[in-house]
Amino acid sequence: MTDEIRADSYRDTEEMGCGDLMIALRKAIRPLEPGQVLEIRATDAGASEDIPAWCRLTRHELLAGPCGPDNAHYFIRKRRTDAAPQTG
Repeated sequence: MTDEIRADSYRDTEEMGCGDLMIALRKAIRPLEPGQVLEIRATDAGASEDIPAWCRLTRHELLAGPCGPDNAHYFIRKRRTDAAPQTG
């Protein structure tokens, strides 16, 4: 499946832990246009839980991951709008 995903940007976060990884994700995805795809390589053991949780909280779409030759690549599509969710 990842052969079909074309990333618009790539960031290797190496072994960054949760806090640093979340900051790196935010900085890496910010310059992308809505709908573009970010490929992240994260080797920290907690990344397989941290990255999907971050995607749910920020409403970006996790397309694939963990995957790749080292099982440490994640593909994230930037959400289509920056509007806050409707409440009430």
